Amino acid sequence: MTSTVVIGAGHNGLACAAYLAKVGQQVTVLEAASGVGGAAITREFAKGFRVSAGAHLLYLLDPGIRSELQLDQHGLRYARHDLDTVSLDPRGQHVRISGDGQQVHGVAEADQAALREYRRAMGRFAGLIGKLHGRLPPRMGTTDRQDVLSLARLGWDIRRLGRQDMREFLRIAGINVHDVLQERFDSDLLKGALSLDGTLGALLGPRSNNSVFCALHRMSSGNRYAIAAGGMGAVSGAFAAAAQAAGAEIRTGCRVKRLLLDFDRVTGVELEDGEKINADRVVSSADPKTTFLGLLGARHLEAGFAHRVRNLRSKGAAAKIHLALDGLPEFTGLDPALAGERLLVAPSLQYVEHAFNHAKYGEHSADPVLEISIPSVHDDSLAPAGQHVLSAVVQWAPYALKGGWGEARKAFSDRIIDLLGQYAPGIRAQIRHAELLTPVDIETQFGISGGHWHHGELSLDQFLMLRPVPGAARYATPVNGLWLCGAGSHPGGGVMGCAGRNAAQAVLKGA
Repeated sequence: MTSTVVIGAGHNGLACAAYLAKVGQQVTVLEAASGVGGAAITREFAKGFRVSAGAHLLYLLDPGIRSELQLDQHGLRYARHDLDTVSLDPRGQHVRISGDGQQVHGVAEADQAALREYRRAMGRFAGLIGKLHGRLPPRMGTTDRQDVLSLARLGWDIRRLGRQDMREFLRIAGINVHDVLQERFDSDLLKGALSLDGTLGALLGPRSNNSVFCALHRMSSGNRYAIAAGGMGAVSGAFAAAAQAAGAEIRTGCRVKRLLLDFDRVTGVELEDGEKINADRVVSSADPKTTFLGLLGARHLEAGFAHRVRNLRSKGAAAKIHLALDGLPEFTGLDPALAGERLLVAPSLQYVEHAFNHAKYGEHSADPVLEISIPSVHDDSLAPAGQHVLSAVVQWAPYALKGGWGEARKAFSDRIIDLLGQYAPGIRAQIRHAELLTPVDIETQFGISGGHWHHGELSLDQFLMLRPVPGAARYATPVNGLWLCGAGSHPGGGVMGCAGRNAAQAVLKGA
């Protein structure tokens, strides 16, 4: 029986393990932490208050994987799906986009019509990206029939958009979301909210090229925003249960120290406690820099390939703040029934761009952008009765902050809370405990080099056959016996499971 070691029990590693185990492979998953999930975990950050520590909204999960691994039967539940998006206004004149993205309240009729057309076109374009999620990227510089057919298939998919949509897709795919929104909409609050789709989690502002591409990636599954019952840890738990049901063994508290090699082939792993585990192959869901430069070592790689890995853009710029609250915050002018929706602080394109400007110079935003979730509105298991937990993604907070995060941490946390207070005036008095996770904390807690939740920027030069770098874009690596299955591989980050499934298929095909 062929044996495989999977490094990391994040959802992609678990998906890969499940698919390999389903066909009779002997699979062992090794996780350094005490539990599964990677950055998609639920943990207590204050007594009685539990939060999705990394990812906090579910919107990219692949429906095929959900069905094939029977994730619902293994415990996947939604506390709330089809979340509305509310672009908050400090005066209470909020703009609300419906969960299906087809209706918007609080704007003129012209913007309502423009949003429907925008969603129609962007939905079609995002569908092209979504079709690529389950495909092996074509190799570069070959005339292999399968690679040529793969490229031809992509070209045909684009052509099938029709002449008008095809031209529009080719026009906007690589440009900035600012210009696309500016030419379509009038409402500042609407434009600010939509710009977040192209910038959240990335070192990009609305005027940055590739921000349209990032927006398309975010829409590519066709799913709507949802809150998982029990937090994101329950999603990872469903993946783990599926892997174990298929026959995979999961070992937690087992940190891999290095990869074992026999000349030019990986033959297993050595753990920090000295235990050695031999295997026919090793599949790593760790980020590419950790895998190649940490666990393997650059000395075992061709110099040009190692150079490309070192230059992979993978420094995070998003922070997370978690607040334990003694009651539901009251946002000015917002119906309390909407407090559990997806709330945004992104009042205009100019505001979002100015928030990003600081990151260019190694500074955190003076007036950051926030994506806020209060999941306890829908899931009372996350906080004591009558109390709530607030989770927010905060843009921008660069990994390599000028002067470091030591003294800056409290100042940035206070600034975020002050900003929240402009929209929910009494929130500071409601806070029982606050926790800020910077990209450095994300690196430390979740083992992600650079603290980037996608394991590398999502951009056209780090996508498809270029992700993570040429020479490792089809999950196989230049080192025999070593494969990748994490978010640093195609199709990128987000809790979707596609990289794990694709890697398993590539391993089985010997691609």
